[in-house]
Amino acid sequence: MDEAGRPDATARAGETAQTLDRGLRLLHLVADAPGGLTVTEAAHRLGIGRAAVYRLAGALSGHGMVRRDADGRLRLGAGVLHLARRAQPLLAEGALPALRRLAEQAGATAHLTVVEGGEGVALAVVEPSWTSFHVAYRTGTRHPLERGAAGRAILAGRAGSGGPVNTTGELQPGAYGVAAPVLGVPGLEASVGVVALAPLDVAQVGALVTAAATDIATALA
Repeated sequence: MDEAGRPDATARAGETAQTLDRGLRLLHLVADAPGGLTVTEAAHRLGIGRAAVYRLAGALSGHGMVRRDADGRLRLGAGVLHLARRAQPLLAEGALPALRRLAEQAGATAHLTVVEGGEGVALAVVEPSWTSFHVAYRTGTRHPLERGAAGRAILAGRAGSGGPVNTTGELQPGAYGVAAPVLGVPGLEASVGVVALAPLDVAQVGALVTAAATDIATALA
């Protein structure tokens, strides 16, 4: 306290840090609750009162991070998508060194695919420098998670499997794909893979994409 009986700067800073921590924890709780979260549930999990949750939710709502449905449940707001889009170039930049190595080692087009809007989106693509022919795969390409090695690897990661997945002709006739999920990066669902015009040695290339996925997870964690 200062001489006037008010909290000093250190105490105010501690309170601000605690509020920020609680707000971020609430945001994570809402993100992990696909069906939304009631204020009572949030208060119980955070170990604070309902009034405090209302204040935190109000602040997050003001920035578009959280919204309240008609039934009062807290859900993620559109502001989270804005932040995610801003973060995508950073993700791509962090993944490029491993993707370049993978493309050169496998002799195939390497890519980092992330989940956006329930689909797989190619966030970064690197083509090999020494091959005569290779698959042209554009960044921003979208596809269902249930089709193609990249999406299937993400689904395998959700199920707890980190091993490589291979497919043939599911996204492009005559194309062969091998991919592995990127695991261990909070808030990120992604996979690393290669696509080629000729059959791939799944054991050899699978080891390469798994190693690349591990390298990218380390770079982004």
